[in-house]
Amino acid sequence: MSEFLLLLLIVVLLLCLVATVGGYLIYSGLLVDVDVKTGPPPITNVTFAYKFKEGAYKDCGAAFTETCSIGPKQRTIGVFYDDPEQRPAEKCRYVVGSILSEGEEKPDEDLQKLYEKFGFKMYSLPEVNHAVTTSFPSTTSLSYILAPFRVYPRLKSYIEERKLSAFPYIEICHSLVTNYMVPLSRQTDFFVPEMRDEAKADVKEEDSDEDRGTDITGADSHSDASSGSAGVPWDSRETSLAASTAASLASSLPLRDVVESQGDTKHRDGSERGSDGSLASGSSFEELDMDHEEQAGKVEEEEQVPEVGDGKAAELLQEEAQKKEPLGADGEE
Repeated sequence: MSEFLLLLLIVVLLLCLVATVGGYLIYSGLLVDVDVKTGPPPITNVTFAYKFKEGAYKDCGAAFTETCSIGPKQRTIGVFYDDPEQRPAEKCRYVVGSILSEGEEKPDEDLQKLYEKFGFKMYSLPEVNHAVTTSFPSTTSLSYILAPFRVYPRLKSYIEERKLSAFPYIEICHSLVTNYMVPLSRQTDFFVPEMRDEAKADVKEEDSDEDRGTDITGADSHSDASSGSAGVPWDSRETSLAASTAASLASSLPLRDVVESQGDTKHRDGSERGSDGSLASGSSFEELDMDHEEQAGKVEEEEQVPEVGDGKAAELLQEEAQKKEPLGADGEE
């Protein structure tokens, strides 16, 4: 009887453990339906203290912990600029911070100085009318692990299916829920100064590559890619120098051809003058060829005898035959 009770107790404990774990997962948001929609964003224009980071998104927890420790009552915010599938994880860029004010409200000066003391900077995000939005519970620490696997695939598929131009991805963390938004307008206004500087540097590197890849006719051998640095569009791209350089090269082509043709003419004139000088001195091969041609011409003139009579013609032929007789004992001419 005692063994049966012990076995029953173990089964009950196992059932309680399974129920506890299941309840914890459900409370953390495991079975929550992620409802993605387009509409007003969860925040208006906000001013927040932030730190710019570069690295894998999975390592952003330390940054959230730091900003929460400074202002535990403030809402935290994270702005993620890159797509990990298109850019190496260690080069992904993001900012993490705390919201100090929203709308017409001004941030508390003492709180602002406290964040600045720990190396945070200030930036204001604009207000947009439409964004792709959703939410996910942040009731437990497990919620922050489940959220990336539940939310981001749904957001990405929603944007791709509707072919929307939406970026970057923003998280606003409250006490019990995390709101997600992806703005549909004024996207580059969500770029902090550090992000803008890196984007401009990427544009300059692309322009230098285009300069090296531009052919002499002005056609660019490189295609314009994207999006700015692995998934980040950048609509304030400066004018590339490749086009102007190629245009200047193309415009200089006719002048270059004229100069080359003039150079060839001068070269030919100089060679003709040189050959004339060699004729005057009698020291070149061209002079010998000319003399040979002149002698051959004289022979042809002598052979072309006017028809004055058969007897006179026979005498001329005999004279020519005598000239062509062997000159030496060996019979050489």
